[in-house]
Amino acid sequence: MEILTQIIWLFVLAVPIACISWTVTHEEIFREPHEWCVKRSKFDRHILSRKFFYLFTCEYCFSHYITIFFILLTDYKLLLNDWRGYILAGFSLVFMANIYMSLFALLRQAIKKEKVEIEKIENETENDKK
Repeated sequence: MEILTQIIWLFVLAVPIACISWTVTHEEIFREPHEWCVKRSKFDRHILSRKFFYLFTCEYCFSHYITIFFILLTDYKLLLNDWRGYILAGFSLVFMANIYMSLFALLRQAIKKEKVEIEKIENETENDKK
């Protein structure tokens, strides 16, 4: 695969990895399993069990496993055409996916802040009218 094609794949393949990782670890649709995993990751007796359940509560940790799945699915390698290409691809995809998730988190935070400010202005306007 050409280097330009590999780079395009890197940026594109990181999108579904970020999407799945974020959805499972943050969104309302997975709230109950997430809370159950959080509880198990804090209070299970065995350290291996705690670490296993922690993987489903941390988007960074979870993105490693989603990346492995996508590398197996697509046979994506970066720069080198042997096993080292898989390793480079894996860490590069995790890195890019986490950049995407960080940008998404910042965007959501900015939107929430803006909504709160608009609501505050609307409340002040309503109070001034009374």
